[in-house]
Amino acid sequence: MQVEEAQGAARPMRADAKRNLAQILTAARDVITERGPDAPLDEIARRAGVGSGTLYRRFPDRDSLLRAVALDALTATLAAARAAGEQERDPFDALARYLREALDLRVSAILPSLLGVVDLANDPELSPPRSEAADAIKRLIAAAHDAGSLPKDVAFIDIVTFLVRVSRPLPGPQPPEWKHELARRHLELFIRGLRADAPSGS
Repeated sequence: MQVEEAQGAARPMRADAKRNLAQILTAARDVITERGPDAPLDEIARRAGVGSGTLYRRFPDRDSLLRAVALDALTATLAAARAAGEQERDPFDALARYLREALDLRVSAILPSLLGVVDLANDPELSPPRSEAADAIKRLIAAAHDAGSLPKDVAFIDIVTFLVRVSRPLPGPQPPEWKHELARRHLELFIRGLRADAPSGS
């Protein structure tokens, strides 16, 4: 789990503690995305399948939980961008792989939810992975530009803004799984449109 070191454990975490931490962070990401940063902590514990006492022992206050969720999201997106660039031969395929993984990680859904309550730009723990993740994504975009498979006028802001738009849960009573599958479909349409044979724009 990406935030083990950030949790400051001087000794290795037990397997059950690692599992509980991963479940808490995943549940917190999903609940906060759906209900905002003021979502009940007891609901996060219930969704994680742990007792409230387990959550409060790990995160004694809301601020510490929100910062851990942000750090987990940032380190996850950084790892996804780096892996895509290192493991895919084709630059456009690398960018497309990153977009798919970022959507599944819901990074672009959770981080906007935390704006205003977590200082992503200036927090000494969060700012470095935020900058590194942005740089890694920009390298993927630049490589696809250089390969000629991504139109030059498609910029970093276009990529990350679309991810935010497609990652946010749709309103309405439909099941979360249905909404996520629809988001995947829309992302595939976006990826298909990105790989243009001719330069876009006028």
